[in-house]
Amino acid sequence: MSVDFYDLNELLTEEERMVRDTVRAFVDAKILPTISKHYEDGTFPTELIPEFGRLGLLGSNLHGYGCPGMGDIAYGIVAQELERGDSGIRSFCSVQSSLVMFPIYTYGTEEQKNTWLPRLATGEAIGCFGLTEPDFGSNPGGMITRAERTANGFVLNGTKRWITNGNLADVAIIWAKLDGVIRGFVVDTKTPGFTAQKIERKFSLRASVTSELILEDVHVPESAIFPDVKGLKGPLGCLTQARYGISWGVIGAAEACFDCAVDYAKSRVQFSRPIAGFQLVQQKFADMLTEITKAKLIAWRLGKLKEAKKMTPGQVSLAKRNNVHMALETARKCRDILGGNGITYDYPIARHLMNLETVITYEGTHDIHTLVLGQEVTGIAAYDAGPVPTRD
Repeated sequence: MSVDFYDLNELLTEEERMVRDTVRAFVDAKILPTISKHYEDGTFPTELIPEFGRLGLLGSNLHGYGCPGMGDIAYGIVAQELERGDSGIRSFCSVQSSLVMFPIYTYGTEEQKNTWLPRLATGEAIGCFGLTEPDFGSNPGGMITRAERTANGFVLNGTKRWITNGNLADVAIIWAKLDGVIRGFVVDTKTPGFTAQKIERKFSLRASVTSELILEDVHVPESAIFPDVKGLKGPLGCLTQARYGISWGVIGAAEACFDCAVDYAKSRVQFSRPIAGFQLVQQKFADMLTEITKAKLIAWRLGKLKEAKKMTPGQVSLAKRNNVHMALETARKCRDILGGNGITYDYPIARHLMNLETVITYEGTHDIHTLVLGQEVTGIAAYDAGPVPTRD
């Protein structure tokens, strides 16, 4: 079942429908049968990575260098169908596409592009994005990681945390301050001094590899630096791309929960009738149906703006903020409809619910996107208030 109350299928091109149907069939056949076990065990299905590449799910909306060259709406649909399977699967492909391939594609040299993009597109190589640090998440400009010039290039020192794909990665995009200015570096993870430690004991995104990166005197050549992009413009440009995909992806998680809850409510009998026939349950379904439909319209319109090169970071913040909140609230309502059964591995809802608790935090927390929109309305940046005044 698919939640398409406003027949948004009519808004999609033939190619976009084909992409949706192809990825949906892949998720049904290869992800859904095993993802619950991977989540329970805390493992990622690495055997599927070559298939991600074969289906064009890595760098989907990039052109040339062996990349699939899909449109931006098709890329969003890919994210939506993958997250219908699991947020961890979508996260893997989002990081590879928007946070590794995009910066190399946009900021990199021809040497960097030719070295990495074709291999990243097929899944032969895996990448990660090193921005967040133990003490600097919502304020990336405060990063401690440093780069210093050497006779042959640069030496990097610092720690990055909450890094998706860190222990799997062959290449890392590392953001560090060089002479006080944030710069990006393409780092081969086999470089001496580069280590990744897997973060264990997670309640959320368990079918995803999350790591801490430690850089101790990591020497990289001059060719490793992104030559022109400086300051927060570089990493924030990448995050805008990732947030765009998230705003689509979480709709898939919401749909998976909604479909499960509808099926369950129609078959679960209490007080001599299916619980789907009770008014309070129907109210929940009406609310969820409305919010999922609104989220789809937001994502589709954002995709059209992106394809027309009119999309702004503020518009992406609105979509990410609204759609992730919608998906999390949908998962909570669906868990409630299933009662005690909603917390078991027999149903996907609690898994999606726990994953979405992470998605509402990463790539800009719900509160930070609230302040971004507040600044859009007022012109005043509430998250950069400066020093607190003191009273004599």
